[in-house]
Amino acid sequence: MKKGTFTVAAVQASPVFMDLDATIEKACNLIRRSAKKGADIVVFPEAFVPGYPDWIWQVPPGEIKLNQDLYAKLLEQSVTIGSIETDRLCEAAKQAGVYVVIGINEKNSQASSGSIYNSLLFIDPKGNIFGHHQKLVPTAPERTIWAYGNASTVKVYETDICKVGGLICWENYMPLVRYALYAEGIELYLAPTYDEGQTWNASMRHIAKEGRCFVSGCCMVLKKEEVLKKLPQLKPYYKSVGEFINKGNSVIADPNGEVIAGPLHAKEGILLSEVDLHILLGSKWNLDVAGHYARPDAFELTVKK
Repeated sequence: MKKGTFTVAAVQASPVFMDLDATIEKACNLIRRSAKKGADIVVFPEAFVPGYPDWIWQVPPGEIKLNQDLYAKLLEQSVTIGSIETDRLCEAAKQAGVYVVIGINEKNSQASSGSIYNSLLFIDPKGNIFGHHQKLVPTAPERTIWAYGNASTVKVYETDICKVGGLICWENYMPLVRYALYAEGIELYLAPTYDEGQTWNASMRHIAKEGRCFVSGCCMVLKKEEVLKKLPQLKPYYKSVGEFINKGNSVIADPNGEVIAGPLHAKEGILLSEVDLHILLGSKWNLDVAGHYARPDAFELTVKK
């Protein structure tokens, strides 16, 4: 790796649905595989551990008894930061010598341990958790599962490879939150997600060009059989759902909005791309929305943290 360049890996994979221990083990194996392929930073999808609670889009909220049972199951398999499970992820990052950013269902362990955040963990190559972001606004029925995140977790982190940060899924459609990252000079913008398809990937390209940064939109693949194997009680609610609940379509875009890896469709895999920060710096010549292309005399963003 020459100065100013590094390799990012976007891991498109299925969790071992609703199985905390097995999903952590799979994530550790994928970290090792990505490192062997030359990755310097390894990115996982939204809510990878122990999986995205897809049933929220299928089960009516009025089904109280079923929703409570499903929530309890998810809570039991969710992650406490500083636990054996996060220690295993940290050890895998340390052994592989890579940065890791991974989506988790996080217990609010500093309080009741009865609520869940949709969170990202940032782990460095020495095995230390150096960052933590909670999704600010869960989308539509996600609000029946996830609590609202802490705004102080919107940050860009200075690492020895780049300035990195991330927003989760439709947070990326919040212009002020995006701008907060641009204003901190983000270089690698991570967008772990459960959304996929042409519209989402167009958004990834737009954000890359708007922010003059590299963007990794990393999504999971998930099959109906994987959900129903773990939760057979959901069968009546999934009759109209095809083989794939989510086909992934992960993508990496450069600061000119061009796709440089992906999309990866309907299969597991690891997208790899070299990031060259010289390209990023050059792209600022004609567009820097938090710099010479801004009008601070007319507009101002105040971030309350």
